[in-house]
Amino acid sequence: MIKSALKHWNGRTRFAAYPCWLALFVLASVFSTSSYAQSTTLQQIKERGVVKCGLNKGLKGFAQPNSLGDYSGLDSDFCRAVASALFDDPTAVEFVPLTASERFAALTSGSIDLLARNTTWTLSRNIEYGEFIGVNYYDGQGFMVPKRSGIRSALELDNKGICVIKDTTTELNAIDFFSVSSMRYRPVYFDTNAEINEAYANGRCAAITTDRSGLAATRATLERPDAHLVLPEVISKEPLGPMVRHGDAGWANVVRWTLNCMINAEEMGITSGNVSNPTIDTNPATARLLGTAGEFGELLGLRNSWCASIIKHIGNYSESYERNVGINTALGLARGVNKLWTDGGLLYAPPIR
Repeated sequence: MIKSALKHWNGRTRFAAYPCWLALFVLASVFSTSSYAQSTTLQQIKERGVVKCGLNKGLKGFAQPNSLGDYSGLDSDFCRAVASALFDDPTAVEFVPLTASERFAALTSGSIDLLARNTTWTLSRNIEYGEFIGVNYYDGQGFMVPKRSGIRSALELDNKGICVIKDTTTELNAIDFFSVSSMRYRPVYFDTNAEINEAYANGRCAAITTDRSGLAATRATLERPDAHLVLPEVISKEPLGPMVRHGDAGWANVVRWTLNCMINAEEMGITSGNVSNPTIDTNPATARLLGTAGEFGELLGLRNSWCASIIKHIGNYSESYERNVGINTALGLARGVNKLWTDGGLLYAPPIR
């Protein structure tokens, strides 16, 4: 159709035979196809019947397998939320445990569809490995020491052995911190959380450094959690969020709006306990969120009830947070900056309109 509406003349393209407005309509018709219709990843997942989701091999509160290999945590909840959006089935997910050094190769090679592995959003990672679709946990790096060490500040760690996972932003942040603080940096490197936790517990280093949520997770696994102190210094910004591969906007939108659904649901007071209440969608914004008004699911290539399915099976953001890492869990993490923007935090999701 476009070829018949265009002719090449004297090295320049011009519209021929059609009025200008009609030629523009033809072009708009061709290029206005919804992104989901062109999403190779989304179509492959629908045909396969499961989402392949990359996770940490073991991080309490975020991705912790039990003896049967079944995961629980904030990140595994998010994987199940995406499966709920696609299939109305939170079990339609295949968890792929990955080390820090394995995760990006797994994503770029297509071995996984989604990386939900407490990964910090940085410029280089965004350019080299894939697209971050949002932040599901705002964090910052810190240090933890045994209380008996007498250390009460990270500025007292000069030339002390520091347990750290290599090939991570954690390693780079520690190098920067010691350099700026004019201290000698003596790292003790490991590949996994299990290795670093064991080394710290056995006294192979004076301190352990990672995201403060990770420090809380490590402390919760120790024999005497109260015998360990997270030092007051926060040495970095660590916006943690899920990633997808570059080049598939349709799939990125599905994952992005899964997170936005959970955040918006908390703001609107919609929970797993009341989402099925027939009177819950009387507010226009709530009706759009739950799919009883508009055709927003169709724009994503999903059912219109995609967000309602997420809330029904997983809950809103607050439910997932409190269940996995909140103040009443072993990690005991207050919401802090992970509160909604309406409560003075950083969580803010675009509206469904």
